[in-house]
Amino acid sequence: METGWVVLLSVALGLVVGAGFVLVVFAAERRGNNAVAVSSTAVPDGVEQMIDALDFAGLVLDPSNNVVKASERAYTYGLVSNGLLVHDEIGDLVARVRRSGDSVNKEIVLARGPFGEANIHLDTQIARLGSRYVLVLAEDRTDAYRLEEVRRDFIANISHELKTPIASIALLAEALDAASDDPEQVRRFAKRMGTEATRLSQITREIIELSRLQSTDVLGTAELVDIDSVVSAAVDQNHVIADARGMDVVVGGKKRLTVMGDETLLTLAVNNLIANAVQYSPDGSRIGIGVHHDNGVLELVVTDQGIGIPDDDLPRVFERFFRVDQARSRNTGGTGLGLSIVKHVVQNHGGDIRAWSQIGQGSTFTIRLPEATGLRAGTQGEKR
Repeated sequence: METGWVVLLSVALGLVVGAGFVLVVFAAERRGNNAVAVSSTAVPDGVEQMIDALDFAGLVLDPSNNVVKASERAYTYGLVSNGLLVHDEIGDLVARVRRSGDSVNKEIVLARGPFGEANIHLDTQIARLGSRYVLVLAEDRTDAYRLEEVRRDFIANISHELKTPIASIALLAEALDAASDDPEQVRRFAKRMGTEATRLSQITREIIELSRLQSTDVLGTAELVDIDSVVSAAVDQNHVIADARGMDVVVGGKKRLTVMGDETLLTLAVNNLIANAVQYSPDGSRIGIGVHHDNGVLELVVTDQGIGIPDDDLPRVFERFFRVDQARSRNTGGTGLGLSIVKHVVQNHGGDIRAWSQIGQGSTFTIRLPEATGLRAGTQGEKR
């Protein structure tokens, strides 16, 4: 009998020990799984495919706010750099979602680039993605604000600027009719009418171009742009006039630099700067174009030896229809829109433009743009 009890106790003790061992192994496995889950950067199934399919900005953040997945628009909008969030405004909303667990939908205004005054309006939605991640979605609403601004500015400026050439053509038509018996006068008035018509056409074309720049988002369709190609194309568009006036156009600086943007618009901006330098510089002078970069910022500099800009006028040179020398602008056909177009192109690319000038010494215009560095694999970086 005593032997039977001993056997039963031994069996019971063995079961208890075995059950305890199983529990210990199970707990260790759970701890290991949890550790793997904490250290893993993999996002839940299907999320990566969803992010890749978005036509607006989308990104997934881990508990340390590292970006583990981001759509292409998140990079072109400048929301992500080196795997981290760029803007504290979004980081504050993410922290709010982590604390409360509730999703947030808010429209925010962010700087378009690391410098400059241009902004981007984003309608953001932020929510938890499982227990570990946070999902950020951002849709660009800048166009709606721009359209309203363009409408106001267009109405304010167009009536005044078109009035002068239209009135001139009307007066010349009357003079032409009165001088119908004088062939020499007819030819003179007809030539002046042609000049005013050309000026009117140029104003209209540049107003349309400026309105388009103000009402569209360049970065929505941004591509990797080689600055060497931009400078080369802009110089080619001006070399005939420069050569005819005996001017040297010299290009130097760093090669093979890139930015995210629209090559046609960037070429238009640089072309306008070079055309201005040619127009306001004496025959036989020199125009320099340099490209440099530092700490992720690309600088494109256009320098001339022209008449210069007075200090009082320098802050206004980028305003629509502003002309430093009204008489010279009339003689050369200037509309006062060229530098305004340059400003809007640069701002649409997340950059800024600066001007330095001294009377009789010349002027220097410096375009600053975010350099396209550190692009992630699988996006525009493959185009290098």
